Amino acid sequence: MNRMLASTAVAVLMIAATSPASGQVFGLPVTNSGLPTGIGLALDAGFANDAGGGGWAAGATGKVGFGGFGATATVSRVAPDLGDEFFSAGATANVKVFGGPLIPLSVTLQAGAGYSAPEFACVPPGDCDINVWRFPAGVGFAFTIPNPAMAIKPWIAPRVDITRNSINGASETDTRFAASAGVELNFITGLGIHAAYDWVNAEGDKPGIFAAGVHYTFRVPGL
Repeated sequence: MNRMLASTAVAVLMIAATSPASGQVFGLPVTNSGLPTGIGLALDAGFANDAGGGGWAAGATGKVGFGGFGATATVSRVAPDLGDEFFSAGATANVKVFGGPLIPLSVTLQAGAGYSAPEFACVPPGDCDINVWRFPAGVGFAFTIPNPAMAIKPWIAPRVDITRNSINGASETDTRFAASAGVELNFITGLGIHAAYDWVNAEGDKPGIFAAGVHYTFRVPGL
């Protein structure tokens, strides 16, 4: 029993110290820049600071928006400084509460969920059965600045970040304040580029992630 408790305690400490900060998926910021108009695809590369586990992540996101509702689904591959590479997956549901075609400001409510199973070694030696769920919930404020060839969209999104770690059957839930912010450059062709930073209000050093990528929106009549 003492060996099991020691093993679980060390695993918990390793997760707290090395797992990348994230929202709906590990290694990438929570993005809440408003609803897409149609169907979109985004590719991202993320880089966490030391408090967020370091390393890098690569991800792909599919998204759809229709009327005042939208949804996203994301898969990421994470390579932290410590531990093995692993996959993470997540999704969000989004509701626009303010904004329209002729109104530059939009306000969007968002709730999401993400799951991953990072691999760390336990002490005494052995594998740990680790499962991590993350639940971001917040609001996004975006402002569109139109230009002849492209639209510039800065945004900011404060949220509550709930994390549930389960290690060898023992679980722990943590709730923190977090925020993300970024900017999009959207061209009239549907192509765009974007960058964002994610910050979590944790004790001690603050986990953070910078990410950048490209996206494309397919305009679908009626959506």
